[in-house]
Amino acid sequence: MTSAKSWHRIGQLTDIPKLGARCVLTPFGRLAVFRTADDEVYAIEDRCPHKGGPLSQGIVHDTSVTCPLHNMVISLKSGKVLGPDEGAVRAFSVRIDPETSAIELSLTEASAEAPYPVAAE
Repeated sequence: MTSAKSWHRIGQLTDIPKLGARCVLTPFGRLAVFRTADDEVYAIEDRCPHKGGPLSQGIVHDTSVTCPLHNMVISLKSGKVLGPDEGAVRAFSVRIDPETSAIELSLTEASAEAPYPVAAE
């Protein structure tokens, strides 16, 4: 049996620059919420599994982020480390309200769902 997701409004899409991130403090710890060049939004834990580096300060490219400390690349979709390295961080469900462009985050469960792109204006 799957529990229903509880969505929490955390800001507007325009609060996050393209290829940038903002942080949110939650009961799960500090999360980094990323916006891609295509206006997809993802949320993962804001700590690199290697040495705990702040992923929110990393470089966003496509649907990945590179840790600013040691260049470990993490998938924004799954939270898994890419390439020859190993490890993972938790990924959380995010959606965009198509009418208001509000970003909503689900803290009910960690997941690796696809992003909810912004509706065309």
